[in-house]
Amino acid sequence: MSRQKFNLFRLIGQRLRQSLAVFRYSDRAISLVWTTSRILTIVLAAFTLFAGLLPGAVAYVSKLIVDGVVLASQTGLQSDRWTALGYVGLEAIAVLLLAGSQRGLSVCQSLLRVLLGQRVNVLILEKALTLNLTHFEDSEFYDKMNRARMEASSRPLLLVSRTFSLIQSGLSLVTYGGLLLQFSIWAVVVLVVAALPAFIAETRFSGEAFRLFRWRSPETRQQHYLETLIAREDYAKEVKLYQLGPMLLQRYQDIFSRLYGEDRDLTLRRGFWGYLLGSLSTAAFYVAYAWIVLEAIAGRISLGDMTMYLMVFRQGQSTFSAALTSIGGMYEDNLYLSNLYEFLEQDIPKTWGMATQGVLPNDGVRFENVYFTYPGSPQPALNGVSLHLKPGEKLAIVGENGSGKTTLIKLLTRLYAPDSGRILLDGLDLPEWDIEVLHRRIGVIFQNFVRYQFTVGENVGVGDVNYLQDEKHWEIASEKGMAKPFIETMSDGFQTQLGRWFKGGTELSGGQWQKIALSRAFMRTKADILVLDEPTAAMDAEAEVMIFDRFRTVTKNQMVLLISHRFSTVRMADKIVVLEAGKVIEQGSHEELLKAGGRYARLFTLQAAGYQ
Repeated sequence: MSRQKFNLFRLIGQRLRQSLAVFRYSDRAISLVWTTSRILTIVLAAFTLFAGLLPGAVAYVSKLIVDGVVLASQTGLQSDRWTALGYVGLEAIAVLLLAGSQRGLSVCQSLLRVLLGQRVNVLILEKALTLNLTHFEDSEFYDKMNRARMEASSRPLLLVSRTFSLIQSGLSLVTYGGLLLQFSIWAVVVLVVAALPAFIAETRFSGEAFRLFRWRSPETRQQHYLETLIAREDYAKEVKLYQLGPMLLQRYQDIFSRLYGEDRDLTLRRGFWGYLLGSLSTAAFYVAYAWIVLEAIAGRISLGDMTMYLMVFRQGQSTFSAALTSIGGMYEDNLYLSNLYEFLEQDIPKTWGMATQGVLPNDGVRFENVYFTYPGSPQPALNGVSLHLKPGEKLAIVGENGSGKTTLIKLLTRLYAPDSGRILLDGLDLPEWDIEVLHRRIGVIFQNFVRYQFTVGENVGVGDVNYLQDEKHWEIASEKGMAKPFIETMSDGFQTQLGRWFKGGTELSGGQWQKIALSRAFMRTKADILVLDEPTAAMDAEAEVMIFDRFRTVTKNQMVLLISHRFSTVRMADKIVVLEAGKVIEQGSHEELLKAGGRYARLFTLQAAGYQ
């Protein structure tokens, strides 16, 4: 029996520690609100103080009014009448002050809500800027980030508002308790006990709602994705031509129906138990009501006392319920804030390199026996890759889809780190380089480059944020990327808005966008490494030849790493590397590889035959 008691107490202790643990973010929320606006926080606290103390004063003045009216009606004296009217005026002032405090609370909360929402969103976005590419490609972490963004911007203020509301309720309860103690201590006990059942139900269902929110985060993200497919212009063509609309909408509605069913069940249970347990509080109030009435009939309290006690008990009961509801809400807010701080406190490996130059200047880029496997993948993407890109050399990488070409770029640009082996720049391992210095030395155009809904100039300028608004650099870069001729034909030139998201936007062809992206890579005038992943895939053959004829001229002193499936482009490179299943199977010049008669020669012959 003693062992059963021990286990019971241990279980209760565990539950209590778990319940108290979720309040660990309350001080952080208050600190967050304080640093967002100290003035508004102080004003909010002052209004909370007034709003907490004034209800008790109003109740006491109401008692004085009733007793004053009874006395004036009995004596008939003019002075007693004026005294009763004076109490009425005093109550009017107190009520006006209470209304002003409540209105002030509402105004402060509205202003803080906007400021705090912006502050939390900035914190989330700042954290997102520190994440590695692996985080964005991890679905579980992506769900974590979405959960933080969905609720956390409003929860800190809700938590602080409820904290102040709890203080306000506490102050009111102190004044109510002081008045009720004049009647009976048991009235105070009834007041407290009557509100507990509703609090227990609220806390339990808050926890269930939060767990439901966490479990269905992937489904919510699926809904958002389906909304994007249906409502975005870049998906509209395929959605219409393949008649995907009804199917996508049905999937969207199926997910909603599943989520709504869970919400409905929780809401019905919450409503039922809330009503049932709330009825107990109502019953307790009317028991106390009858008790106070009987005391007044017996002449043990005055009519004014009865009025005051009834008002105090009713308001005290609602205030105590509000206090417990605030605690339950704080419990829920802390649960949601745990999402925010779980995301903000995510451990991000920090770069430690500080080097700004290599130990072997002009040695170029070396891959030495590099292995890399994507998280969750059974097969390595790169399998013992070794190659050397010398200063001023143009190196082309060819191979089938999935052979590891783009992975090579991700490792060179340090979006990923190799599992083993080394990548050297000027004789120094990449992790030893200052990451910003390294990135300034590299100009990149990815196959799936971003089409920013900015102006033409800004779309070029993002290649180097130091010259984002520098028109001179725009012109030089766009001339190198051969985008300048069509830009000059546009009505607003470099100030033309691109994309359809904003009014007056212009859409470009695929080839024009690719020239914009190529110009973006040329914005980095100090970059001595250019990485081009299918830079002319959307261009016609004539434009491609013109691009690469000019390209060799403007990149004469730069190292170039080129990925392309077009062998007419690849043959212009000084050296060609053939990848297969993450391994280098051939390397050499175009002529050397043709003479060898291997994989490259076979692919070149097949492609050349297609043009005959």
